[in-house]
Amino acid sequence: MADAAVKTKRETTTAQGIDANAAKAEQELTDGFHLVIEALKLNGLNTIYGVPGIPITDFGRMAQAEGMRVISFRHEQNAGNAAAIAGFLTKKPGICLTVSAPGFLNGLTALANATTNCFPMILISGSSEREIVDLQQGDYEELDQLAIAKPLCTAAFRVLHAADIGIGVARAIRAAVSGRPGGVYLDLPAKLFSQVMDAEAGAKSLVKVIDPAPAQLPAPAAVKRALDVLKGAKRPLIILGKGAAYAQADDQIRALVEKSGIPFLPMSMAKGLLPDTHPQCAGAARSTVLKDSDVVMLIGARLNWLLSHGKGKNWGEPGSKKFIQVDIEPKEMDSNVEIVAPLVGDIGSCVSALLEGIDGKWPAPPADWTNAVKTKKEENIAKMAPKLMKNSAPMDFHGALGVLRTVIKERPDAILVNEGANTLDLARGVIDMYQPRKRLDVGTWGIMGIGMGFAVAAAVETGKPVLAVEGDSAFGFSGMEVETICRYKLPVCIVIFNNNGIYRGTDVNPTGGPDVATTVFVKGSRYDKMMEACGGVGVHVTTPDELKRAVDAAMDSGKPTLINAVIDPAAGSESGRIGNLNPQSKIRKK
Repeated sequence: MADAAVKTKRETTTAQGIDANAAKAEQELTDGFHLVIEALKLNGLNTIYGVPGIPITDFGRMAQAEGMRVISFRHEQNAGNAAAIAGFLTKKPGICLTVSAPGFLNGLTALANATTNCFPMILISGSSEREIVDLQQGDYEELDQLAIAKPLCTAAFRVLHAADIGIGVARAIRAAVSGRPGGVYLDLPAKLFSQVMDAEAGAKSLVKVIDPAPAQLPAPAAVKRALDVLKGAKRPLIILGKGAAYAQADDQIRALVEKSGIPFLPMSMAKGLLPDTHPQCAGAARSTVLKDSDVVMLIGARLNWLLSHGKGKNWGEPGSKKFIQVDIEPKEMDSNVEIVAPLVGDIGSCVSALLEGIDGKWPAPPADWTNAVKTKKEENIAKMAPKLMKNSAPMDFHGALGVLRTVIKERPDAILVNEGANTLDLARGVIDMYQPRKRLDVGTWGIMGIGMGFAVAAAVETGKPVLAVEGDSAFGFSGMEVETICRYKLPVCIVIFNNNGIYRGTDVNPTGGPDVATTVFVKGSRYDKMMEACGGVGVHVTTPDELKRAVDAAMDSGKPTLINAVIDPAAGSESGRIGNLNPQSKIRKK
């Protein structure tokens, strides 16, 4: 018996040794899946937004198993929007993961929008094998994704060999955040994931990106030129763009504004860099300062359509202004009008250099200018106040926004996501912001559908409560993501301004036919029931008082909530006065 016991023990020990050797052999190999995951983690990219599917379903499972946070959406465009705004909030590229072909195309809108808005993100998509795509042999979801992505992003790369994954990810990170940030596409063919290589060699192939967005210092002569122009101004103005918010140079920007004494105008996503209630804020006198200023300093703002390209009647007489522009991209200078003092460099370095030149002897702006701005502000605020206090049922836009203005004032740490037509246009001017990077909206392209993606990422990346104020039309682009919000139990309160249509819900079919007008939705839709169906809280409100109570309860609870706020169907107008720009609207009907 003793001999038998020894033999069994020996056999067991031998078997264990074989198992240990097998396990060791396994540990000495790695594959493409794990190399991509480890490359991301090595660079502090620990959250992925995406939609599972062939060939990246297992990638998502493995990433989650390796401790990454993987947020699965219902549509790739919304996942891409989440990744883009994550990049804006963190200054690290947000990661969006999609399947090939249709999934890639769904994410492409978000990638292009990120590039246009200078949000760093990386769209990673699985793809068909090159040898089949190049011969157009009809592979599953065959598409030359790299060629399609290139014109729409800052850079595009394809990785074909597991040993190159580390370099591919590193190049994507650097391209996304260095210089002017933007979207990057990373193409990973399906069989890359299953490629196997020595684990030690794989680990050595990974790259930790050093100083991915190095400071770009402005030339001293350019700084002096800008200060000389600014010092000679009689009616100076500073315009802060979302680039200034992205820079996270908050203290320096505030010091520059306050030490110079110059009125400032924040673009919508720059609101809160200094509080909108700051005495130098000219937001409530926008038209006046744009028209009457003589020197304008742009910090992280571009003279695009949002600023009427720096010319036209909004800017007063032609040639009446001198522009100073702070931007990291030299090609941005003179894009629409002459920039007399271009200041090229990263915003933090440029603003710090300007501060050094603004010492205690810096002249305050002329009192007649600052007093004129103050008077116009007070006049406009007084005109607006009664509209915001209106307590009617159904509500109009101003009455409802007056409530949400108070909510943000009481909860300045909350993040406001905003999209729509009138819902966006009016909220920009009504709702004051008090902290930087707390207002997220449609940005440079004015693209609808960003709402739920932005809301999810804002909650995930910051842990702060989110208030998403949506037009009923804008909500429709991403509304199914309420299930995502409920699934991850995110502290998001969605308020839908429901006036039964786009712009308004009272339009009629001009032919008198059975179809409703093209801008009209189902009357009395109950979007709150969608949230209830997904396990969240749905609330239906018809008055400002009811709206205030519902939003407060939602923000206090932190539970996923959707508030269907009934707005007068006749309230609202065509956003941006589009009808005035349409020559057909001036043709007399016969």
